[in-house]
Amino acid sequence: MSEAPPEAAVLTIERAEQLRALGHPLRLRVLDELGRGGHLTNRELAVRLGVDPGRLHFHVRLLHRAGLIERVEKGHGREKPYRAVAPTLRVSPELVSTGIARDAQAALLDEVQRGWATFAPQGAFRGTQLTLRLDADEARKLVREFMEKMARLEDERAEPIVLTLFLHPPPPSGA
Repeated sequence: MSEAPPEAAVLTIERAEQLRALGHPLRLRVLDELGRGGHLTNRELAVRLGVDPGRLHFHVRLLHRAGLIERVEKGHGREKPYRAVAPTLRVSPELVSTGIARDAQAALLDEVQRGWATFAPQGAFRGTQLTLRLDADEARKLVREFMEKMARLEDERAEPIVLTLFLHPPPPSGA
């Protein structure tokens, strides 16, 4: 039997403003960075993500107002560190079929398309697709284990890479 993530490790997106906050690739990158369990200030996030701290501040504030990240009480200097409310997000079924969910999906797909357009001509974009016969809970468990191993192996000196995983049943034929 598969092991489900602890409830505190999963935040269910139930409000439209939370889902809207996911509608920008930079905010998705912030959530990914903070979802690894660290506490980072706006400036530290900007350095890790390679963006201007002023530009990033707007996106961090929006994620904070949406309740997707929170301030950590310990701070050094004027900047206060943030952390993800939960490392895993799920969208409630009521919001999945809304136009807002499509905006978040579009932001994620846009990030993949920009990566393809930028790096495929140089041979620096890799992709693969597998169709497996595997229980969905078992697949989610494997993804969690993979992410934990990636976090353990992460080297701060290495150049960042983007890894995007999708899990879904195959669409019906002709769809």
